[in-house]
Amino acid sequence: MPSIGKVAPDFELLNQDEAPVKLSDFRGKKVLLFAYPKAGTSGCTMQACGFRDSFAQIETADAVVLGLSPDEPAALAKWIDKENLGYDLLSDPEHKVLEAWSAWGEKSMYGKKYMGVIRSHWIISEDGTVLDEQLKISPKKSIEKALKFLARG
Repeated sequence: MPSIGKVAPDFELLNQDEAPVKLSDFRGKKVLLFAYPKAGTSGCTMQACGFRDSFAQIETADAVVLGLSPDEPAALAKWIDKENLGYDLLSDPEHKVLEAWSAWGEKSMYGKKYMGVIRSHWIISEDGTVLDEQLKISPKKSIEKALKFLARG
């Protein structure tokens, strides 16, 4: 489990093109990693498009964006095309990374309990240290807090 001030645990997952992507591939840049429940749903689209629309600001902070969900690569590729997302989305269908990063757990909808993605984001430094962690955050707050944190430098 990552924690602020510690080196983020490395992982490797397939992206939307079924190409392997490692977190450590991005050393030398900040990483904004966000976990979301399902490609194409309203809240997830708001979050993903919010980061897309703020990409210039994110790049100014020398950061990259990575999305993380249990969706299969084909679903991620379709969503990227539909929403014109300019960053990688990573597929974690067995939710091993999501669990390791505390972004998988019990949720409740209409009184029914189920296991699912806990919307979250992390900001990881150029050397791989976790700088910020936001668990159980709304799509709008995720965008606001991540951009504010990155703007601080």
